[in-house]
Amino acid sequence: MQSSKIAKRYAKALIGLGSEDGNLELYDRELAEFLEAWQAYAELRLAVLNPVFPLGDRKRILEKVLAQSRFSKTMEHFLNLLLEKSRLDRVAEIRSHYEQLKDEILNVTRAEVLTARPLKEEAQLRLNRVLEAFKSQKVKMDIREDKSLIGGIIVKINDLVLDASIKSQLRGWRESLKERVKV
Repeated sequence: MQSSKIAKRYAKALIGLGSEDGNLELYDRELAEFLEAWQAYAELRLAVLNPVFPLGDRKRILEKVLAQSRFSKTMEHFLNLLLEKSRLDRVAEIRSHYEQLKDEILNVTRAEVLTARPLKEEAQLRLNRVLEAFKSQKVKMDIREDKSLIGGIIVKINDLVLDASIKSQLRGWRESLKERVKV
């Protein structure tokens, strides 16, 4: 079975628990927090994933880390299950699938926003309102800078790309000039 399918199954299981007990957002935050620590500390990954060490020792290491984190019991059990089933190395994929499933449940869409310069908070709020009206649903924006745009903005929502960058306009003018020169 592909690792992505496996990750999606675990994400669905956690979503099911979150839907039942009303902790969708809590589990999302906890999974994100664990993933951040997991990715930041290579020593932790090596110690917990290394099959040379007995499972009991690896579980004790994970339990010590989790005890310092104040995660919910459900999340602690979930992460221990991932360790027992040798799936803890898939936690990033699981988090990604969890986010997608949570967004579907909450009717949220994600927008990737590229700008040449940082957007002021007021501009971010206005853009978010416009995108929510356009999509008729809540929109969470991931705003990043891309100096190559020169100016303007690019918004990507699923397969839709709204390109209002100066770079794109210059490219369009160049193509238009090329066509005119050929005539």
